[in-house]
Amino acid sequence: MTAGRRMEPDDLASFALSLPAVEERETWDHPTFRVRNKMFLTLAGDGSTATLKATPSDQTALIAADPGTYQVAAYVGRHGWVTVALDRIDQDDLRELVVDAWRQVAPRSVAIAYDQRQRNRR
Repeated sequence: MTAGRRMEPDDLASFALSLPAVEERETWDHPTFRVRNKMFLTLAGDGSTATLKATPSDQTALIAADPGTYQVAAYVGRHGWVTVALDRIDQDDLRELVVDAWRQVAPRSVAIAYDQRQRNRR
């Protein structure tokens, strides 16, 4: 998939931080994003890739659909994490993946409140 509207690394960081209860922490010399110390997103130091928490089945589906954009993440790939080439993914698709990753670590009550706010905006 070639990106339609690309999201810059700074915009991705801002989007992640706009989700409830998210904090940014520098780890391994690059930004990581967490909820209550549970990581769901990291950015490469050079801004070329992001690594996101995913389920193993989602990881398999993403890589099968577009192996040029998605890869098994180093170190944590066996747990479903996926590395995404930011220059190859549309910003709307990336936002969806980030929210999905966030949902895996956010407390249920926080995710429910987020969903209610999103519905009210429509």
